[in-house]
Amino acid sequence: MTHANNVCMRRILCVFPHYEPSFGTFEHAYALLDKTKAFMPPQGLLVIASILPEHWEARFVDENMGPATAEDFLWADAVFVSGMHIQRRQIDDINRRAHNFDKPTVLGGPSVSACPENYPAFDYLHVGELGDATDDLIAILGDSVARPDRQLLLRTKVRRELSQFPIPAYELAEIDRYMLGTIQFSSGCPYKCEFCDIPGLYGRVPRLKTPAQITAELDKLLAFGVNGSVYFVDDNIIGNRKAIRELLPHLVEWQKKNGFAISFACEATLNIARSPEVLALMREAGFEAIFCGIETPEEDALTAMDKGHNMVMPILDAVKIINDHGMQVVSGIILGLDSDTPESGGKVLNFIEQSKIPMLTINLLQALPQTPLWDRLAKAGRLDDQEDRESNVHFLMPYDEVLAMWRQCMERAYQPATVLDRYAHQTRVTWPNRLPRPNSKQRTSWKNIKKGLTILSRLVWFVGIRGDYRVAFWKFAIPLIARGEMEALLTYAIPAHHLIMFARDACSGKGNASHYSAKLRSAEPALMNAAE
Repeated sequence: MTHANNVCMRRILCVFPHYEPSFGTFEHAYALLDKTKAFMPPQGLLVIASILPEHWEARFVDENMGPATAEDFLWADAVFVSGMHIQRRQIDDINRRAHNFDKPTVLGGPSVSACPENYPAFDYLHVGELGDATDDLIAILGDSVARPDRQLLLRTKVRRELSQFPIPAYELAEIDRYMLGTIQFSSGCPYKCEFCDIPGLYGRVPRLKTPAQITAELDKLLAFGVNGSVYFVDDNIIGNRKAIRELLPHLVEWQKKNGFAISFACEATLNIARSPEVLALMREAGFEAIFCGIETPEEDALTAMDKGHNMVMPILDAVKIINDHGMQVVSGIILGLDSDTPESGGKVLNFIEQSKIPMLTINLLQALPQTPLWDRLAKAGRLDDQEDRESNVHFLMPYDEVLAMWRQCMERAYQPATVLDRYAHQTRVTWPNRLPRPNSKQRTSWKNIKKGLTILSRLVWFVGIRGDYRVAFWKFAIPLIARGEMEALLTYAIPAHHLIMFARDACSGKGNASHYSAKLRSAEPALMNAAE
């Protein structure tokens, strides 16, 4: 924790804004799970809470579980908020509610760091990562929690090394109510993909935590009841290959010590397939999924977006290599690229069929600030922030044609029988290659068995009996049940259900065509559901 120069005690309310329902928040899966209310805990606010002065108090509210209450705001001396562009309206709403109680508000995180001009109503803007600006902010609030007469912008000039980061304040969050846990090993990515804002925000030279920090964080997550998987939120876990090779043996030993109580997932560039020694260690450490930004199967488009590293080997070969090491590939796909033609949707669907990747985020292209794409399109006059559009990009193809192509891809790729067939493929070619898990006391505890039985009963009831795709479900499930592979059934059927239901919502107009879409939709239903 940071030690302030004064002895004044402060109460800091950290509020994380809720998300609109989306492909990546898995809200359709929660009803099938035990106690789950949100997808993943945010790292940023929990780190900030942990570096506050020791004599300050912190309270954390994730509005994906329920809204901050009047009592929360009355308790607080100041309100801290963090979030991404897609949460902009919810960020502003938290600010409005805090100001109703005359509480000073502080905004940090990726959205304000990229676009501070978008948030004129906040009292303090923290632009950049944890560092000298954070120390300045704490000193200011230590002196006074009166609202300033004008907005103050604090910009980080000297970042705190990740090796000096404290363990996030997981104790403030209801870790056992999240679908996944989160952890961060590195920040930054050496690549410069045209559409990505990571290099602009966090740099191209990855900065690192130590293996000891990571295992200590895992210990804490486990102590607070993390559910079955922990996601490394690193922008690219192999941005520094030497570092990940040094970390993985520590993860292997941690897993052995803790009976392989959890599995891991991460994000990496597809050229991880060229590092068999890394993949072998990841398998030994219990990694089960890797998100790879494949973006498009069309090579000219990959070249145009400066993503040539996806072509160091044939994409399908890279996917197979990862599957051969027992890890499922999760992929990002983008439509609306300048190189797209009326045939691009068909090529995407053909790639999905060939690769058998079950989970693909099919998005419309969205230009983010602090990216080469934003700069190029702004110069060409091709940005449009109208709130009735699914994308802020003027495509070279007609907008309606691109949107129709996206809907067709979503509808066909996520038909129940189609997506379950891809998961069935994973049970044959990926699941058997996983490192066999021991029947440890952690994995065979009564708590785990009870949770598994609860999930299985809900899956059978809501999908196998009441669901409208129950025929496809049982075609998928019966062979797994016959082989006694219940863990595979639960691991794959839960996300499949979300994908099927989300695709239906998206194709009917209930969901946006991009995680980053500015299209206005009512935020009230999501918040009401989270508060139930």
